[in-house]
Amino acid sequence: MSLYPLKFVPRLVEKMWGGRKLEGVLGKRLPPDKCIGESWELYDFPPGVVEKGTQWLSSEIANGPLAGRALHWAVGEFGRELYGDVPLVGPSGQFPILIKFLDAREDLSVQVHPDAEYANAHPGAHLKTEAWYVMQADPGSRLLKGLKPGVTREEFESAIERGGVEQLINAVPAKEGRCHFLPSGAVHALGAGMLVAEVQTPSDTTFRVYDFDRVDPSTGEKRKVHVEEALACIDFSGEPEPPQKRSHVAGLFTTVTRLVTSPYFKLEKVRMTEGIEEPVPYDEPVVWVVLEGTAEVRVDGIKEPTRFTRGDTVLLPAEMKSPVIKTTSDCAWLEVTFPTKASVE
Repeated sequence: MSLYPLKFVPRLVEKMWGGRKLEGVLGKRLPPDKCIGESWELYDFPPGVVEKGTQWLSSEIANGPLAGRALHWAVGEFGRELYGDVPLVGPSGQFPILIKFLDAREDLSVQVHPDAEYANAHPGAHLKTEAWYVMQADPGSRLLKGLKPGVTREEFESAIERGGVEQLINAVPAKEGRCHFLPSGAVHALGAGMLVAEVQTPSDTTFRVYDFDRVDPSTGEKRKVHVEEALACIDFSGEPEPPQKRSHVAGLFTTVTRLVTSPYFKLEKVRMTEGIEEPVPYDEPVVWVVLEGTAEVRVDGIKEPTRFTRGDTVLLPAEMKSPVIKTTSDCAWLEVTFPTKASVE
């Protein structure tokens, strides 16, 4: 059969710091009386990485003839038709991206994620590099990102003991439409009052270094922190983050703005005006995280088009038969692309 743009059933995750913006802002149906902090939009994890068990934890396809099947099933069934020349992750062939929406009603913990060197030396840890795109922010909200100049490991470790790490991290005002790149080793925290789209390598390894002394109501105890692991992962080099080479290309009906370039994914923002109808030009997999507007993609051999709107995440396979996009209103989406085997080599 012909492949077509795939949408997925969100995996809603209850968090003590979560809220209800996923419903109020993005229109997702949430269970009543629960604080939902994360909506996993596209994910693919081998058994035991996220949850105990022997089954893959992989996105359920929500539309078209493949509805009900798992993303990982499609990876194995269609192979290069789905993922083209993009390398899969690990010996199990994991799809190379994780897409989430995060709703922070409260501050998240101050945390860090491991780089490849740490992950290779510690079984069970997985490299994690990510980017946040701010979709909505309450007045006065902020995020924490990176150590202030000159902060040493000894100074930071002392601040952990006395509860003063926040003063050693850069506080950045939250502005809607801003994108923040968070490479492995960058200490950070998502601030209260923010709704973000998160694009990251497929990892669930997080080391909390400080959690604002909160008590988990489900246990009556403070959440576990991972000070030793975090200190081993935090970048104390003092070197400034390399500036992102951002670009902006504008046409009559479409604009493309480069937001993030990393070894693991490229992130761009695409705007397309209402009434466009043109071929989809890709021959490698692409992920769209829809920020605003409505549109559809038609593919030869598939009866119904794939329609999408704000809050949807869409995977466009590498091979589709004559795909055509038609915008039914002004649209904007985050576009995620991947390095291919040729570019990695």
